[in-house]
Amino acid sequence: MRKLFNQLAQAATFALALAASGAPQAAPATTIDELQVNSTITLRRMVVRPPRPKATVLLLHGFPETLLTWNDVAQSLGNEYEVHAFDWPGYGQSSRPPVEHFSYAPSAYAQVLRDYIRTAGIDTAHLLIYGTDIGGLPALLLALDEPGIARRIVVGDFAPLNRPQYMHANLQALKQKPTSDAIHAAMSRNRDEILENCYRRGFDKAEQFDIAPALKADMARGWERGGISAADAFHHYYANFTRDQEYLESRLPALKTPVAVVWGERDFYISTAMGSEFAQRSHASLTLLPGMGHYPHLQSAQRTAEEIRAALSAIEQQP
Repeated sequence: MRKLFNQLAQAATFALALAASGAPQAAPATTIDELQVNSTITLRRMVVRPPRPKATVLLLHGFPETLLTWNDVAQSLGNEYEVHAFDWPGYGQSSRPPVEHFSYAPSAYAQVLRDYIRTAGIDTAHLLIYGTDIGGLPALLLALDEPGIARRIVVGDFAPLNRPQYMHANLQALKQKPTSDAIHAAMSRNRDEILENCYRRGFDKAEQFDIAPALKADMARGWERGGISAADAFHHYYANFTRDQEYLESRLPALKTPVAVVWGERDFYISTAMGSEFAQRSHASLTLLPGMGHYPHLQSAQRTAEEIRAALSAIEQQP
């Protein structure tokens, strides 16, 4: 018995010494698979799981992206946090039901988000949602109905309020017919140009940045499937945009989930004035990212990961 006790004591001492030495921990496991979240929608998703996650982060992409837009951010966070990302319906390799069966509206995406969280078995008491572009409004709409859906929501570079004057002219035109049809047709004709330059706009040539070839190829592969393109999904989203923006604004006093706003200071598509007004109206903090455009997570994954860590630290300090 004494020999066994000594062996256990030695093992414990070794384990403590190993931890103190800063020896590398087990690498997080990354999986990409499909998850059926309801009778209509199956989502392609990516999950990064460390052995002992402190919390969970759910990353929501924008147009014309796919889940791979978050790869660098997810890997940066993945040693400490479980990280989820998925392709929205109409993007990447997720389902694309006909519009008669799925509207692609922000409110419809909010229900997809709810279904994903439930089906994936995510503990909402330890969840942070980070949504950009088309991913921002659905997260807030869901929070109105289910305030406990996350401990904190971080949103940015999106249009939560019906303020066309804060939006690029092409986005304004997408909000109503007949101009929306012309913009939709132009987007459908110019897939390659959009995928090559959407994240470059607003920057001088010397300031422009490239994205990972794997992401670029994934966006191209996922542009159109089953007769519905990313441009179609975006068009349908905007057809319902004003209604859902006005619904959010009318119920802002009921938004109880803590919200933080992060915005690229040089966003080409949506003015920082949108972020400033929304932050003020929702009593949220606002962080402007110097030198960043509409896609801060592509421009600097490290900075985005830092913002997420700061938000997670705020959660950890809450009672």
